[in-house]
Amino acid sequence: MKKAIVQGIIFCLFSLMLLSCSGTAPASSVPSEQVLTHIRLPMAYIPNVQFAPFYAAVANGFYAEEGLEIEFDYSFETDGVALVAANELQFAVVSGEQVLLARAKGLPVVFVMTWYKDYPVGVVAKAQGIESPRDLIGKHVGIPGLFGASYVGLKAMLDASGVKESDIILDSIGFNQVEALTANQVDAAVIYVANEPVQLKAMGYDVDLLRVADYVQLASNGLITNETTIKDNPDLVRRMVRATLRGINFTINHPDEAFDDSKDYVDGLETSNISVQKEILASSIDLYQKDPFGYSNPLAWENMGRVLLNMGLIDETLDLKAAYTNDFIK
Repeated sequence: MKKAIVQGIIFCLFSLMLLSCSGTAPASSVPSEQVLTHIRLPMAYIPNVQFAPFYAAVANGFYAEEGLEIEFDYSFETDGVALVAANELQFAVVSGEQVLLARAKGLPVVFVMTWYKDYPVGVVAKAQGIESPRDLIGKHVGIPGLFGASYVGLKAMLDASGVKESDIILDSIGFNQVEALTANQVDAAVIYVANEPVQLKAMGYDVDLLRVADYVQLASNGLITNETTIKDNPDLVRRMVRATLRGINFTINHPDEAFDDSKDYVDGLETSNISVQKEILASSIDLYQKDPFGYSNPLAWENMGRVLLNMGLIDETLDLKAAYTNDFIK
């Protein structure tokens, strides 16, 4: 990168010398190599085919065309939120509840683009006639832990159905939902609807699936920045959002190509069960915000604020208009 910058400076000086000698501008010129702005982007999860829109945006040059160079960071979601809030990083991929939890602590993060319209959490069980959250009463329900999108989504769905958390038996099982279900350690498990149900079906199981999005609309996954970046460098935000939305649109229209683009980032994807991984991607695409792309639904944010308040995770009603914006998707 340093070499490219030095070469660009030398070229500009040489061009100025020629102009001063000739007294006229040249008929044509060769542009110097574009210097890209480096963006480290926390993804909040391990490399996965579900991140295909971002991989496709890199592979197809969408970020580069906006002058951006992306480095994916697979650290914890809360780490990404903290780094963006401190303006040590400018962007992160997070779930909507993390934005409100952060702002309740005074952290100036702002949600600038919706990726998922539907909250991707649900409850799955091997087929046993579970048709509504009320059918979970008295059952052992596995959950990664009492935190994050899984817990928020479960609580929102139970509340919308008049079911109390105490009506079910919650078992912390980490991210081993498929193993816990197939070993009959739990009756049902809180999962991502585009992932574990697909795996279970591929293993030959019929499943019952409850989707949080069928009971309540919540602010879901998307892109955050901070108030400083919005104020001082709105063009950077606009370019980041524009390139990411192009990646989402590309993935919708060219899922096989986006899947292939993911192979450079997801270890073992080429040797995994391709049909299962492609179905996971297809199920993920079904959750995307498409009309219009990137749009944040005010009702989804109102619902999320109410859920977090009822859970006691925030102490007071927040200024939601400061938590998200649709200004950068236009």
